[in-house]
Amino acid sequence: MDISTIIGFVVAIAALLGSMLTGGGLGQFIDVPSVLVVFGGLIGVTFVKWPMDTVKAVATVGLKSLKFEPVDPLKTIEQMSEYANLARSQSIFALEEEAKKDAAKNNAFLRTALILAADNKPVEEIEKVLKIEIESLESRHKTGQDLFGGMAEDGPAMGMLGTLIGLVIMLNNMSDPGSIGPAMAVALLTTYYGAVVANIFCNPIKNKISIRSAEEVANMNIIMAGIIGIVSGQNPKSIKSALASFLPPSQRPEDDM
Repeated sequence: MDISTIIGFVVAIAALLGSMLTGGGLGQFIDVPSVLVVFGGLIGVTFVKWPMDTVKAVATVGLKSLKFEPVDPLKTIEQMSEYANLARSQSIFALEEEAKKDAAKNNAFLRTALILAADNKPVEEIEKVLKIEIESLESRHKTGQDLFGGMAEDGPAMGMLGTLIGLVIMLNNMSDPGSIGPAMAVALLTTYYGAVVANIFCNPIKNKISIRSAEEVANMNIIMAGIIGIVSGQNPKSIKSALASFLPPSQRPEDDM
């Protein structure tokens, strides 16, 4: 898990716990019926909206986005430059052996690109296949963003429903004025739970998926452009220079700035 995710969750949860403890203790912020309304309702609504397989897949995407270690685009550019030099000094068929090494084994997209190049496929076919791979990944990540975004909206909505239920119960027991305050506090807890679910978990995960998706797609585009350059027979130096254009000037290799 990258450090920003850990810091973010720790700081946010610590801030909430700290404010609750200084306000009189955690006990007054725990109410089982409120938890059931918000979390049970949210899970139920999510399964109504989305197929089971999609929910399972998105849960995996969400976890991966939190654990994902950003790929250094400079390393990818250097890697593609090495492949270009290898193809130039030996032959493009040498890339087949590179596809069996750890760097490619740990990156399915890179492995596919190397195999397509080693198979001497036409540039148009390679570009078509790799673009489909990129679009497929973007579609999966978009589904993940939509699901967590929907949960971020539904969490507070379920919290409001729980608050309304609590208010109805409270208004039906107005004979004891002393119970109104505590009953109102319990009613508001569902709104609190809904806000926590949305703003501490669902929205941040949605945004993290978006950021990680953009990083992964950018890396895939660098790989695709590099492979196309190699198959087209471009000079390794020209390929490296072209790939460097994917980066802001301040991040480009020194010899390409």
